[in-house]
Amino acid sequence: MAWKPNSRDAVWVLLFLALHFSSPIVNTAEVQMLAAFAIFEMIEPRIGIFRDSPGGRFLGVAIRLVLAYLLMGVTGGIASSYYLILLLPVVTAATFFGALGTVAATTMAGLSYLSFLLYIDFENLTIPLDQQQEISFRILFLFLAAYLTYQLARANREQAESYQSLARELAAANKNLQAAQSEVLRSERLAALGQLTAGLAHELRNPLGTIKASAEMLAKKLPAQDALGRELSGYISTEVDRTNELVKRFLDFAKPFRLHVELTELSEVIDRAVHQVRTRAESHRCRVIRNDSPDVHALPIDAQWIEQLVANLLANAIDASPPDSVVTVLTRPAMGGAEVAVIDRGAGIGAENLGSIFNPFFTTKPEGTGLGLAIVSKIVDEHRGRIFVESEIGAGTTIRVWLPDRQEVQD
Repeated sequence: MAWKPNSRDAVWVLLFLALHFSSPIVNTAEVQMLAAFAIFEMIEPRIGIFRDSPGGRFLGVAIRLVLAYLLMGVTGGIASSYYLILLLPVVTAATFFGALGTVAATTMAGLSYLSFLLYIDFENLTIPLDQQQEISFRILFLFLAAYLTYQLARANREQAESYQSLARELAAANKNLQAAQSEVLRSERLAALGQLTAGLAHELRNPLGTIKASAEMLAKKLPAQDALGRELSGYISTEVDRTNELVKRFLDFAKPFRLHVELTELSEVIDRAVHQVRTRAESHRCRVIRNDSPDVHALPIDAQWIEQLVANLLANAIDASPPDSVVTVLTRPAMGGAEVAVIDRGAGIGAENLGSIFNPFFTTKPEGTGLGLAIVSKIVDEHRGRIFVESEIGAGTTIRVWLPDRQEVQD
C-alpha cells in the first residue's frame, strides 16, 4: 500500500522534534527512541492488526509502553523528564478499552516507571521526601489522566450509540412510511379498478345470459343429424359458462367485504381450502403437505374468506410447481396472532414482477385473470393483516400471511 502522508503525520513529527529540541538531555539513544515513537504513531493507524481487534489494540498499547520505558531508560530513568510519555499508552487504553483494561494498562505504566527504582543503590543513596512525593504524584497523575480520558471516551461511545440507534429508528420509520404510502396508493388503485370492474361485470351478465339461452334454444331446434350445429352451440354454452365464472370473480373482487368474524380454528379452515384444490393438485401431480403448529390458537376471522384466501394461494402454488413436487402449508403463532405460509418449489418470481403480483389483472399465466392474488390482498387488508412474499428464481416462492388477534381486528 502506497504511503500517503497526512496532517496527522506532520503533527507527530513536529511534536517529537519539539520534544527533542526541548530536552535537557540530548544523546543519540534519545533521538533514536523519539524517532521510533514518531514512526510507530504514524504507521499504527495504517496497519489493520492494530485497528480491527481488541488484541491488536492491546498490542499497540504494549508497544507504546515498551517504547516509553526505553525512552525514559536512556534519559535518566526515574528522574527522566519524559515520564509524561507514559500518557500515550494510558490514553490509548482509556480510549479503546473498558474500565478493567484501562486500570490494567495504567497500572502497567505505573509499575514500569517505578521499576527504575530497582536500579538505584539505596545503600549509598537516599531519595529525599520531596522527591518521593514527586514520584507518587507522577503515578497518581497517570491514574487521573486515565480516569478522565476513560470518562470522556465512554461518553462519546454512548453518544455515538445513541445516534446510531436513532439512525436505525429513523430508517425503520422511513421504511414503514414508504410501505404505508405504497399501501395507500394500492388501495386507491384497487378501489378505482373495483368500481370499474363491478360496472363492467353487471353490464356483461345480461348479454351473456341471452347468448346462453339462445344457444340452448338453438340446440333444441336443430335436427338430430346436424352434428356440427349442435357441437358449435355446445361450445357457445361452455364459453358462456366460463365467462360467467370470470364475471363472478370480477364481482367477488369488486364488491365490498362484509366480514362475519368469529373465533375459528385456523387448521379447520385450511382443511377445507386444501379440499378445494385437491383435484387441481392431482391433475398437476402435486402433493400438498401440512405443518401446523399446535400453539396456534383460535382467531377472530371470517372463515369463508380466509378459506378462499388459502385456496387461492394454494392454487397459485400448485400451478407454479413442477410435476411430482410438494406444496407446503405452514402455520405458526406470530406477533400476537398467527401466520399462514404457502411454500412452493416452482420457478420463482422475478424481482421485476414482485411489486405487481397483487395488482388486479396482473398475471404471468397464459390463461390467468390476475385476480387470485388481488383478492388475497383484499382479504388480508380487510382482516387488518399483512402479507409478505419471498421468492428466488429457480428455488420457489413463499407467501406469508399474518392475521392479527381479536383486539387489532376489532379496533
